[in-house]
Amino acid sequence: MDLAEIFREHGPAYREKFGARMPESHRRAMDAIESCRTAVRGGQVYFCPECSVHRFSYHSCKNRHCPKCQNDQATEWLEAQQALLLPAPTFLVTFTVPQELRALVRSHPRELLGILFRTSAEALQQLARDPRFVGGEIGMVGVLHTWSRALVYHPHVHYVVPGGALCEDTWIPSRYKDFLVHVRPLSVLFRAKFRDAVKKLDQAEGTAFFSSVPPQTWEKPWVVHCQAVGSGEHALKYLARYVFRVALSNSRILSLRDGMVTFRYKDSETKENKTCRLGAEEFIRRFLQHVLPKGFVKIRYYGLFAASNRKRLARARDLAGALAGAPRPPRPNKPPEVARRAADVCPKCHTRMSPVGPIGPRGP
Repeated sequence: MDLAEIFREHGPAYREKFGARMPESHRRAMDAIESCRTAVRGGQVYFCPECSVHRFSYHSCKNRHCPKCQNDQATEWLEAQQALLLPAPTFLVTFTVPQELRALVRSHPRELLGILFRTSAEALQQLARDPRFVGGEIGMVGVLHTWSRALVYHPHVHYVVPGGALCEDTWIPSRYKDFLVHVRPLSVLFRAKFRDAVKKLDQAEGTAFFSSVPPQTWEKPWVVHCQAVGSGEHALKYLARYVFRVALSNSRILSLRDGMVTFRYKDSETKENKTCRLGAEEFIRRFLQHVLPKGFVKIRYYGLFAASNRKRLARARDLAGALAGAPRPPRPNKPPEVARRAADVCPKCHTRMSPVGPIGPRGP
């Protein structure tokens, strides 16, 4: 059982019921997932000279929300991020949207997820520049994550941040290995910046987002979490799982029976494996709410990690390394080429198969 089968069987009814209200990105994702690695997309024919066996390999959809695609890209991304790590303690800082705002963010993801990124980054950078905390410019790589393990909408951003900052031509390390900034003032600053950004958006675009938010939302504490993560390598590996992974992998889907989908997940509090059983319509709705608008960037770089700051990043690495007594790290190797999928290997004798020719796309 996989997501494509569920979409093919119950997608038509879902489109008929909600088609007029579905964002284009949702329809496009459904179409791509349903046709991924099927005859609809065409492909290639391979022949094994040893067994006289033909094998048909159909093209992938390459949609970033498809559970059959994107796996290799996460590995390449992780390789590239190793060059960003500095010889300093590293922190994982997480900003979470409160419950009262989540429905509004889900309905207007392009505008409000963009505000989530911008205001959280500004808040952390502003507080880090304060001499009472770090006292200079930090580096940040942020990854957007919108789902819980049970597919509930839960938008938040994780930032990997080295514990130190560049001030003019001096590297200033964080005061402690397990402390970057106080999360309470960071939470207050993040909330205020988010509130002001929503007001500004309403004034500029004529929207009415601010008036639809319960007033107590701007008074309650917002959740910001900061955790020391050692060198940062494990934190990057953690984030890599979400960079190109979709809300639900096919391996977690257990069954589709009598219009009900059953999938497994791990409870975040008890760490126990549990199952969730949903009607097909609700299951599709929960999955699609995590489909991002076309062109929306879910990985963003700020401060020293911004593309325009590569020279300052290199200087920060030299200064931080000298202060820590660490040798200058070697230049990262070019990411290895991703291994080819086993489409051209004979399933019977494992001999390398020869391509015969392409297969043209077929109608659904």
